Amino acid sequence: MRRIVESPPVMMKSSAEAVSELAASTAAKYSTDTIVILGKGPSADQVHSRVFKDAVVIGINDAERIHPTDITIFYEDWVGESVAEDGLRSSAYVTSTSFRAAERTVVRLPYLPLSNDAEDQVLLRFQDRSEVAIEEAMFLTALEIARAVADHRERQQTVYMVGFDFTPDAGQARAASSQYSPELSSRRRAGIELQEYILQNALYTLKDTNLDVQHVGTRDFSQLTPELLNERFHVAVEVSDVPQPVDYEDVEMPPVEVTAEITTNHFGDLDRLEKLVRAAHAAGADWVKVQKRDVETFYTPAQLASPYKSPFGDTFGDYRHQLELGKDGFQFLDELTKDLGIGWFASVLDKPSFQWLTNELDVPLVKLPSTISEKKDYLQYVAENYSGSVVVSTGMTDKSYENWLLETFTNQDALYLLHCNSAYPTPDEHTNIGVVRHYAQLSIQKGNKTGPRIVPGYSSHDYGWMASALAVAAGAQMVEKHVKLGNTEWAHFDAVAVDMTTTAFSEYVDAVRQAQLHVGSTQKKITASEHHKY
Repeated sequence: MRRIVESPPVMMKSSAEAVSELAASTAAKYSTDTIVILGKGPSADQVHSRVFKDAVVIGINDAERIHPTDITIFYEDWVGESVAEDGLRSSAYVTSTSFRAAERTVVRLPYLPLSNDAEDQVLLRFQDRSEVAIEEAMFLTALEIARAVADHRERQQTVYMVGFDFTPDAGQARAASSQYSPELSSRRRAGIELQEYILQNALYTLKDTNLDVQHVGTRDFSQLTPELLNERFHVAVEVSDVPQPVDYEDVEMPPVEVTAEITTNHFGDLDRLEKLVRAAHAAGADWVKVQKRDVETFYTPAQLASPYKSPFGDTFGDYRHQLELGKDGFQFLDELTKDLGIGWFASVLDKPSFQWLTNELDVPLVKLPSTISEKKDYLQYVAENYSGSVVVSTGMTDKSYENWLLETFTNQDALYLLHCNSAYPTPDEHTNIGVVRHYAQLSIQKGNKTGPRIVPGYSSHDYGWMASALAVAAGAQMVEKHVKLGNTEWAHFDAVAVDMTTTAFSEYVDAVRQAQLHVGSTQKKITASEHHKY
């Protein structure tokens, strides 16, 4: 009888093993402990080629057009077409596509898109390391490869992140221009800018590891500018021009109140709060807004006891308690804003906070945010017990909520209806500024009836100023923008906030005022600039 001998099973390499082998073969080419991760932001044009010499270079998409790379990472077919057209300038490719390259190493990994509100899952995978994938935030995959290089060399590596500017409107490096590069859709734009915060979180987790990661750029978390990086490699640099502020003439414009939405980005620190308020005032805002909630009743005991890493303790409760302003904090805010001549109000998220705030202070406005739109009992209580002006954001609601608000809030001085979309960030195609026009029409209709004055407005969760400027054109009399003071490595909630340590909020206010200027008067008349040619 013939004996059947079974063949041993074929062992497939894991993704981590494949990346480890690629990292080992790449690291063997160089003697330095320097790695450059190369993106396509315009600042890459400012980095001298000497920086890349003798370094492991890992490129994202077709960044090899800027400088030859050792490894190129991509997940979209257009990249393969782009690098093939230009002539392959990388020794190896890590991709999820069917891309093939003769005489080049190709490692195939699965692609994992960045789904909505899944940042924590992305970072969980990044810290796990048992498997490696091509993340939509591809610098994470590049950092995984860099870690594998450091593992192989058994010593810390210095990683320079070049060309990661997170400014999609500024375009890409001149050397990286490609006819294959896709249009900057609103989703792509939002994804690029969201990745800035994912990078900060990743850098936080890489502290005290075998990577010393230094972001090269002008962001708040950048360790080096391109000029300083060049100096480090003994290359002379040039200084770029600084944009000048816009001046406006004193002309007739519709009224628009600009609110700097601080939320809890003061972190309970009165010095930080003062800096935010002063910056908002200097930029030309009319209001600053904070939040108030009763932590012990707003969250469940289980939520408060959950582990949460922050500078304020080890639990979510430690974190949330620190973020709340107490009586001293609100009194400080009240006195500071009076001294500066800027207003303040608060989002009040629960009944205990509403009772405390309205009893303790002369609150000029009360905000009821989108997050509590389903807490009808509390909203009804405010409607029945507060006759001042109320600001309501209408994210995550529809026409039925609008009808309920108009039927319920009938005793207030004014009812600000702020259209918003509660996605952070809001894609361009979901801003729906036409709703602001609808609220403006409501304000006209209600103007002839008994009840509060309706004030149309827009609460911006989108990037930039365009939607807010359009809202002004549609009739918004209040616009609101989230603000913060620099970036924090441990906070995950401020992805749409503009940084008050930069000119971003001033530029936003300028754009809103420019929109007011363009809207001008509703009266058709002959202006001083007009004349008949014939």
